Amino acid sequence: MTHVAVLMGGWSAEREVSLASGDACAEALESKGYTVSKIDVDRDLATRLRAVAPDVAFNALHGRFGEDGTVQGLLEIIGLPYTHSGVLASSMAMDKPVARQLYQAHGLPVADGRVLSRQDMIEGKGFDAPYVLKPLNEGSSVGVELVFEQDNFDPTDAAHWRFGDRVLTERYIPGREIQVAVLNDRALGAIEIVSPGRFYDYDAKYAPGGSKHLMPAPLSDSDYQEACRLGLAAHQVLGCRGVTRTDLRFDDTGDGPGKFIVLETNTQPGMTATSLAPEIAQHQGISFADLCALLVEDASCDR
Repeated sequence: MTHVAVLMGGWSAEREVSLASGDACAEALESKGYTVSKIDVDRDLATRLRAVAPDVAFNALHGRFGEDGTVQGLLEIIGLPYTHSGVLASSMAMDKPVARQLYQAHGLPVADGRVLSRQDMIEGKGFDAPYVLKPLNEGSSVGVELVFEQDNFDPTDAAHWRFGDRVLTERYIPGREIQVAVLNDRALGAIEIVSPGRFYDYDAKYAPGGSKHLMPAPLSDSDYQEACRLGLAAHQVLGCRGVTRTDLRFDDTGDGPGKFIVLETNTQPGMTATSLAPEIAQHQGISFADLCALLVEDASCDR
């Protein structure tokens, strides 16, 4: 039977989420008959993998080092097949400005945005409120700030902004949160997220009762198909494999037809039975355990 090492934990800002994903995936894979070793990833990962000697690595890491191409590169070097996207796709998806450029180059709609330094912000080169600030390479909405005109938020103050001297700022897009899951070259469906706060932030994603999920997303047939098309296109533009989740904004606040904006693609979406990508897969008849098994059977190295 295939021996799977589930990589989890790590040291990013998303460590706790990763531990939850790893535990859930390990349990699911064991239920499918796989031999499973759980590894709480540290900087001695290569040594620990040699000791465990698995056939496949299931990447349940989230955040920096786990989904930015770093651990993928290590797995390539030691020749261990792994789940989810490869080195280049992971790196490009995690780098928000690079992903935006690729989306734009392939005709996908993105919000007006630019990368600014702290000095640029001091000189007033950012957008007028409302606008969005994003770290260049964090996931799970870590560090994302939605700034309205009445807010007392100063991005030039290090106490308010702790994610480096450069920041991605985008015009705020009103409307609805739509997310699309893709498995290899198939869009599985679109879900709408209704959050009590201003947007689908970290607490809305992971706190109990933090958001309401509407599956399938209550869109017209044509809008639903367009959401799925954009999610699949984003996945393919970046060269992803395995499962991804692309975040969209659907602005239907005006008088005309609604308009989709591609925000970002998550190459390591949350992987518990109640996470968004598995929830979308379940709607297509793919159980959580089956989804985990499909990812293992599809595991590979890029080269």
